[in-house]
Amino acid sequence: MATASTKSSADINRRGLLILAIVSALSLGIYLAASALTLRVGFPLDDSWIHLTYARNLALRGEWAFLPGVPSAGSTSPLWSALLAIGFLLRLAPYLWTYFLGGLCLFALASFAEISARRLLISYRPSLPLIGLFFAFEWHLVWSAGSGMETLLHASLATIFLILLTEQTPRPLTLGLLAALTVWVRPDGLPLLGPAVVTLALRPKPASSLTRFFIGFGFLFGLYLLFNLMLSGNPFPNTFYAKQAEYVAWQSKPLLDKLGLSFLQFLTGPALVLFPGAILWLVKSIRERDWGTLAGMIWLAGYVSIYALRLPPYQHGRYLMPAMPILFLWSLLGLAKTFQKAAASPTFGLMRAGWAAVVALVTVGFVGLGARSYALDVAYIETEMVETAKWAGANLPPDALIAAHDIGALGYFDHHELIDLAGLVSPDVIPFLRDEARIADYLNQRGADYFVAFPSLYPQLASRSERVFSTEGAIAPILGGENLAVYRWVVR
Repeated sequence: MATASTKSSADINRRGLLILAIVSALSLGIYLAASALTLRVGFPLDDSWIHLTYARNLALRGEWAFLPGVPSAGSTSPLWSALLAIGFLLRLAPYLWTYFLGGLCLFALASFAEISARRLLISYRPSLPLIGLFFAFEWHLVWSAGSGMETLLHASLATIFLILLTEQTPRPLTLGLLAALTVWVRPDGLPLLGPAVVTLALRPKPASSLTRFFIGFGFLFGLYLLFNLMLSGNPFPNTFYAKQAEYVAWQSKPLLDKLGLSFLQFLTGPALVLFPGAILWLVKSIRERDWGTLAGMIWLAGYVSIYALRLPPYQHGRYLMPAMPILFLWSLLGLAKTFQKAAASPTFGLMRAGWAAVVALVTVGFVGLGARSYALDVAYIETEMVETAKWAGANLPPDALIAAHDIGALGYFDHHELIDLAGLVSPDVIPFLRDEARIADYLNQRGADYFVAFPSLYPQLASRSERVFSTEGAIAPILGGENLAVYRWVVR
C-alpha cells in the first residue's frame, strides 16, 4: 500500500507540473497575442535591447561589448545576457529564445511555489496546483516573463534562496553559491547576505555554517568582481552607479511618499486581497520562531525600502518585482492555513469559498488588464525607440556620432558610434547626468553630430538644436508621453 500511495502522489505531481507548464505558456501567449494584435511583438522596455545587443556581440563576435570593439560593463545582468547569447547561436534570437527563457522562468517559479507550499503546509494537498496556478497567472510575473529582462530569473532565484533558508538543516555551501549567482543576475542580490547570516548564526554550529556559506559565496562573487574590474575598473556594472545618479530628484522626496508609492505597486493586482495572509504568516513564524522566514521578511522590508529611497517605482515597479513572489507565497500560505484550521465551521467554510472566488476573479481579471498594459508598453517602445533607431540607421551619415539617453534599440538596430547620456556604456558622463550645461560642453568636446531624446528630458539641448526627425507615434500621447526626436547638434 505504501508503494501504491507513493506512486499516486508522484503521478499527481507530474500531472500538476504539466498543468503548470501549459498554463505558463498560455499566460505568456495571451500577452504576446495582445501585443501582436495591438501592433506587433516586441519588448516593453528599451533596456531589453541592451541585453540583446551584448548577447549578440558575445555570440557572434566573442566580445563583451555594447559597441563592437569597445568592451564595457553596461549590462546589469551578465548571466542573463550570456543566456540570451545562446539564442543567437541557435538562430532563435531575438524573440523566440528570449520568450522561451521568460516562459521557462515563469514555469519554474510557479512550480517551485507549488512544491514549497506543499512542503511548508502539510494540510495543503489539493488535486490541482492552485498556488502554482496563481503564480502562472499573476500579471506582474507574466509581464516580466515577456519583458526580455532578467527580472523573473532574479525573482525565481531570490524566492528559492529564501525558501531554502526555512529548512531545518540549511545547506550553507548551496546557499552561498545561490546568493552569489543572484548577484550575477542583478547586483541587488547582495542584500540576501543579511537573512542568510542571521539565520545561519541562529542555527547549530554557526561558525561552521557561516564559513561554508562564505566559501560558496566568495568563489562566485569574487569572479563577478573580477569580471567587472577587468571591463570598467569598477567592482559593479556601470548601471549600478548611473541609475543612482540619474534619480537625485526622486531621492529628495519625502520618505513616506516614496514608501507609499513603492508599496502601492505590490497592491496593484490580486495581492490587495492576499496581503492579510502575509500578516498571518508573520504571526505564525514569530510563534514558531521560524528564523529563516522572519529573516526573509526583514529582507523584504529592507529591499523595498532601499529601492523606495533610491529609485522611483516606474514601469509597473519592475525593480520591485523580484520581491513580489515571496510575498505572494507567504500571503497564500497564511490564508490557507487560517482557513484550514477553521474548516469544521460552516461559516468559515463559506468565507474560504468566497475568498478563493475573489482571488480567482481578481487574478484572472488582471490577466486581461496586464495583457493590455503589456501590449501598450511594447507598442510604445516599438513606435518610439525601435522606429527611431531604424530611421537613424537608414538616414544619418555612416560616420555620424550620436548622443542618446535611451540606447538599447539604437545599439541593436543602428550601427553608428554612440554617446550614452544615461552613462551605461559611457560612464564618464555619470558625474553630470541631467546637467544640460555640462552635457553641452561634453558633446562639443566629443564632436557629436546628433542627439536623440524626448524634448522635455533635455529642453535646453533641444532648444539649441535642429530637429530632423520625430516619430509622430500615436501610442506615446495615449500613455501621456511625447514623441522621441532626433536633433542635429550644432557645436557652439
